Amino acid sequence: MPVVNRIADFSADMTRWRQYLHTIPELEFECHETAAFVAERLREFGVDELHEGIAKTGMVAIINGQGDGPTIGLRADMDALPITEETGVDYASQNPGKMHACGHDGHTTMLLGAARYLAETRNFSGRVALIFQPAEEDGGGAGVMVEEGIMDRFDISQVYALHNAPGFAVGTFYTTPGPIMAAVDTFEVHIQGVGGHGAMPHETRDPVMAACGIAQAIQTIVSRNHYALDDLVVSVTQIHTGTVNNVIPDTAYINGTVRTFDPNVQQMVMRRMAEIVEGQAKSYGVEARLEYNVDYPATINDAEKAGFATEVAREISGDDRVTGNTGREMGAEDFSYMLQKRPGAYLFLGQGEGAGLHHPKYNFNDEITPVGASFFARIVEKAQPLS
Repeated sequence: MPVVNRIADFSADMTRWRQYLHTIPELEFECHETAAFVAERLREFGVDELHEGIAKTGMVAIINGQGDGPTIGLRADMDALPITEETGVDYASQNPGKMHACGHDGHTTMLLGAARYLAETRNFSGRVALIFQPAEEDGGGAGVMVEEGIMDRFDISQVYALHNAPGFAVGTFYTTPGPIMAAVDTFEVHIQGVGGHGAMPHETRDPVMAACGIAQAIQTIVSRNHYALDDLVVSVTQIHTGTVNNVIPDTAYINGTVRTFDPNVQQMVMRRMAEIVEGQAKSYGVEARLEYNVDYPATINDAEKAGFATEVAREISGDDRVTGNTGREMGAEDFSYMLQKRPGAYLFLGQGEGAGLHHPKYNFNDEITPVGASFFARIVEKAQPLS
């Protein structure tokens, strides 16, 4: 693959950076050691400005090009997951119960590689804003950075991000114009019944049966309340109740996720879920309280920017290794908040076979680091060429 030669020259350095970051996974906004490492590298590279402490541990680094022009934003996420690692690699997590199981160590490294190259060459006009973000997995760090004003403060005109994709050939890219990832909501149902002896259920108001009834009824929202060609996922993922085999408990708890693209579909789910919980609770003689939490919005690529990013990816990996109209998927991503404020695009970069994302045996493939760094660098040079 025709990665940028200079970036290929320091690919071994990027591997070292990434594998070190893999040893120090941190959660949500608490990316202190990760941020310190990133800031140290950026200062070594000679960025023109470094603004730290955004969204607690996030930062924005500015590299000035040659001559006037707009500012283009490039984003990488830094946080890890609360998973116990099972890779067996010699650079495995040193923080028990935490691991980089989604490849954010690799995303951070790709953007650091691009930063080193761009600071050396400055073969572009205007400026580039390198956005290193905490709390993608939980906490909506991108939304917090947007709320803290990074788009206006740094006058960012367009913004791009990458995510690795296990199961797709090494160095392949895919994206799509318009919606690419779904909005994500969560729901909780708290059920209060009356417990008692398992041999005397007539003296109870059984929250276990109510939980089963509510969970089954919730699943009918997809099958009976929406148009089959509108994308929608409603998944009950947890039911917790009871302690022993001969006691009917007092309470039960249900939890799950909702994925949508259309706000009208989202509103329908919220309405129907409230009706189902209320109605089912009455039918079982229990009390039930629904908590419905609207979370990350849908990730929607700007059609023009997605097309532009696709062309840059083809320059890096070749026409037959890039797909620019893949359709959308039901995962979610808080880069959506940045795309709500500025046009841009989100792309996936294949990293080959291996364990999937969020799996305890997952490991980022260092072979794709120069590919991603080259993509970021060429996005800047092509979007803001020297006149």
